[in-house]
Amino acid sequence: MERVGFVGLGIMGAPMARNALRAGFPVTVTNRTLERAKPLGEAGATIARTPREVAERSDIVVTMVTNTPDVEVVIFGPEGVAAGAHDGLLAIDMSTVSPVATREFATRAAANRPPFRTLDAPVSGGEVGAIEARLAIMVGGEESDLKRAMPLFEALGKTIVHIGDHGAGQACKLANQIAVAINNLGVSEALVFAKAQGIDLERTRQVIAGGAGSSWAMQNYAPKMLAGDFRPGFMVDLQQKDLRLVLDNAYSEHVSLPGTSLVHALYTALQQDGGGREGNHALLRVIERLSRIEARQR
Repeated sequence: MERVGFVGLGIMGAPMARNALRAGFPVTVTNRTLERAKPLGEAGATIARTPREVAERSDIVVTMVTNTPDVEVVIFGPEGVAAGAHDGLLAIDMSTVSPVATREFATRAAANRPPFRTLDAPVSGGEVGAIEARLAIMVGGEESDLKRAMPLFEALGKTIVHIGDHGAGQACKLANQIAVAINNLGVSEALVFAKAQGIDLERTRQVIAGGAGSSWAMQNYAPKMLAGDFRPGFMVDLQQKDLRLVLDNAYSEHVSLPGTSLVHALYTALQQDGGGREGNHALLRVIERLSRIEARQR
């Protein structure tokens, strides 16, 4: 089995690395705060100090960090993956970042000495999907590189789709984030409306979840909304980072996204209210405040 490295051990990266270990891959890990790597070291992973060392010890390196500048640093910085590149290295960025930057990174990787291969493979499914190895993985890059990475992807997710060339995976992920955010808004408004009508909220949720109004958010987030549980599987601040990427790309392509613009503004209000580190389903709190109706069970 190929040696696999993970750079970035946050909410998503740590369980993904653990699942690679469980699948039998030799795993090397690093993180900006090395303390976070200790549990994986105890589970059998090798802990490296830098992304460069991870690349030197690995055949495939996965990066899972916060945003586009972070990806650039961990891949092309002085102690980045590119500095530890060797013949046959495949770098897979599974973060959610700019499609434009992703294409530039692929070009820079091909021009590196030695050159290395890249895929962009952002994921959907949140923390639970990462823990349970049932992520949806959207892949951009060469089909031959996807074929090589497939055993690893199958250890991390359930739905693996080759979208197209470099950057296509990231573009697909941004389209996914539009649907996620607007679904959260729809669920929030439905629950607040049901509360205003004086009907049972859990029974309402159950019947909507079983009909045409169903969505992943209605099935998975609505119970947490009703319980007032806004612990993050995916933080508001990260949702907003993704929506800003969507709107920046839409602006450059002259694409009108009125729903995305609205939900971005509502999430901004939630951030202003101190909710940036809550789960993205905390959008409910904004709709409650606007309506002066609390759609949570007591």
